[in-house]
Amino acid sequence: MAESETITQEQMNEFLFTQIVLMFQGAAWQHLGKVMNPATNKVERDLAQAKNTIDILGMLQAKTKGNLSENEQKFLEHALYELRMNYIDEVNKEPDEAEAASDEAEASTADAEAPAEESGEDAAGSTEGEAPEQDASAEQSAGDAAEVAEAKTPNDEAASESKEESD
Repeated sequence: MAESETITQEQMNEFLFTQIVLMFQGAAWQHLGKVMNPATNKVERDLAQAKNTIDILGMLQAKTKGNLSENEQKFLEHALYELRMNYIDEVNKEPDEAEAASDEAEASTADAEAPAEESGEDAAGSTEGEAPEQDASAEQSAGDAAEVAEAKTPNDEAASESKEESD
């Protein structure tokens, strides 16, 4: 066997920091409807929760500014960039487009689920639980997400006024 290396506290902290970022990133991907929720075996889309999770990573970035290694900083920046771009993409999608994308993602994961179903096991284990209710901060995030969506949608009145002016 190879010699066992002693892991320094700094290396351990970098590993744990990476795990935290990956944990929140995975949750955000689920809420964006990009990956299957392992508890329900369905692709679900909850943009308010996605925004909340992305905001948590943003807060983590702000609170750790100047205290991260270059690798940690770049990793967090990249994760936030990808999540924010995908969030904007999801907010700008029409509801029918989002459902179609969700259905397509569910169909592609159905093949991967078959072996677990045959063995009688499910991805969530033997206990099925209910999702916790959203708290006030999540409701605020939902309001913020709606504001973002409204800001991205052109104002029909302004468009019709400018059309009348040009006629």
